[in-house]
Amino acid sequence: QVQLVESGGGLVQAGGSLRLSCAASGSGFGMLAMNWYRQAPGKQRELVATITGGGNTNYADSVKGRFAISRDDAKTTVYLQMNSLRPEDTSVYYCNAKQWGIINYWGQGTQVTVSS
Repeated sequence: QVQLVESGGGLVQAGGSLRLSCAASGSGFGMLAMNWYRQAPGKQRELVATITGGGNTNYADSVKGRFAISRDDAKTTVYLQMNSLRPEDTSVYYCNAKQWGIINYWGQGTQVTVSS
């Protein structure tokens, strides 16, 4: 079992920055693929960024060059640094852990609102 708790959301002006954190508890964090998803009202949840246990990263085209995902295995925490934020980045952001490629764990979500 893995429990995930996100923090760091809030209200920011366009062009600003936020850093989201996702603290994980449970065993085997270093082997988990960690992901950030987001979901805006009336839209499907979309994958924003991924980091594997080995540190390989991947990003949605819409956030490439602006967002950076990282992990600290000693702190069992994954981060999403979001720069140059746009109003269209406004969403609830969810942390996800994928175990053995098949089991998904989700956090409760954190709201990010970008004002124009």
